[in-house]
Amino acid sequence: MLSVLVPGGSGQLGSALSALASDEVRIAAPSSAELDVTSAGSVIAAVGALAEEAAEAGSRPLVVNAAAYTAVDAAETDEHRAFRVNADGARVLAAACSSRRVPMIHVSTDYVFPGDSSRPYEPEDPLGPRSAYGRTKAAGEDAVLGSGALVWVVRTAWVYGSGGANFVETMRRLESERETVSVVDDQRGSPTSAADLAAALLDLGEAIIDGRAPQRRVLHCTNAGETTWYGFARAIFEELGADPERVKPCSTAEFPRPAPRPPYSVLSNEAWRQSGLEDLRPWRDALHEYLSA
Repeated sequence: MLSVLVPGGSGQLGSALSALASDEVRIAAPSSAELDVTSAGSVIAAVGALAEEAAEAGSRPLVVNAAAYTAVDAAETDEHRAFRVNADGARVLAAACSSRRVPMIHVSTDYVFPGDSSRPYEPEDPLGPRSAYGRTKAAGEDAVLGSGALVWVVRTAWVYGSGGANFVETMRRLESERETVSVVDDQRGSPTSAADLAAALLDLGEAIIDGRAPQRRVLHCTNAGETTWYGFARAIFEELGADPERVKPCSTAEFPRPAPRPPYSVLSNEAWRQSGLEDLRPWRDALHEYLSA
């Protein structure tokens, strides 16, 4: 039996993890308002309670850190606040896990890479974040990996799911409001279902507590395949039964944003596969299920 604490539990990933609770997997997913990861006292108490309740229930404790400052553009002018959550909060959580010997999975992002690769990024590739958000997430990775905790970093990308704003829901809204929609066609990545990612993270957690933990402490996990935001938007329109020709391609230069976006952020899942973990299904299959539901 697994007892899981999910800081940041009200977000897309936290909501998806909560939906997987069962008789064998107990999940507590406090929101950021209920558990502030930058508050050492609150975090120590929460991780301590998790460890004690797991011991009483005869289960194994696990922390999955889904708490993050994800407002990519806002972080450009509020990097201090983003750092507090993405780096300091991660450090506080990892320290509490280390003191209680509780394994931890820390969720990170494609934004830690520069985005100039011509092949999928491997976990060991050099980092080079170009945005404030990416810098704070890279600092969070360093913090947890250097904490002494039993921790795994899992990078993902282009996540969408219930419980928050995301590209799929934006396209769903714009399809009903506009005749045409312009979407950038020069940024490439792998759309990832929060539900699929959540199930994969629990599989990793079960492997850790069963003695099958991956030797590699940094892994990538996305749905299979890749596309551009334009290709993603066309697929969304098709799944909605709308004419995909209403989606028009444009360049990043035509759609400037405060934070630079990685032109290429496809992550290689090879290390995940080599660790004995199951690949996620193709991104289009996951999108179909999400919009059908």
